[in-house]
Amino acid sequence: MGSVGRSTAETAPRDGQRAKVYEAEHLVHRIFDRSAEYPVVQIAGSQLVLPPERRFGSVPAVQVYVRRVLDLGWVRATWPRATVPVRVRERAGSTQAHYERAGAVMAVPGYRTGSGWALRELVILHELAHHLADQVEPAHGGPFVDRLLTLVDGVIGAEAALLMRITMLDAGVAIG
Repeated sequence: MGSVGRSTAETAPRDGQRAKVYEAEHLVHRIFDRSAEYPVVQIAGSQLVLPPERRFGSVPAVQVYVRRVLDLGWVRATWPRATVPVRVRERAGSTQAHYERAGAVMAVPGYRTGSGWALRELVILHELAHHLADQVEPAHGGPFVDRLLTLVDGVIGAEAALLMRITMLDAGVAIG
């Protein structure tokens, strides 16, 4: 998860809730990391059976996944930028993934630069939510979070989206 790259012609407004979004996402990642051992979680008084989260063995596998998500009919009908192809490349650094709007490039750390922590579905959907923005906006603002939750709901499942939504709200993240 990272920042949105910008050309010199585009300047995004302040990204005021980045830390809150990352805090909520990291908690959701930890819950999913333990979901094989604990597939049922209780949140906000509801028991949820977590769906599986895809993990990827390589950056080229992420490229195939990104293309398939962007080709989904409902994704194309919802976001016009879904027709813009994304190039996925391996990032030299190992601490964060990021999306570069200029050039539509997603950069993710692979196994060569670290543990491959970013080669997971939740991280890739986060970066795709940046790509699908119609215009320059706060990188982790309410519209971004709404896109992310919609992607998680439609691609991973409603249970994952509910877990993420409640976790985001508990962290004080504005949605929409």
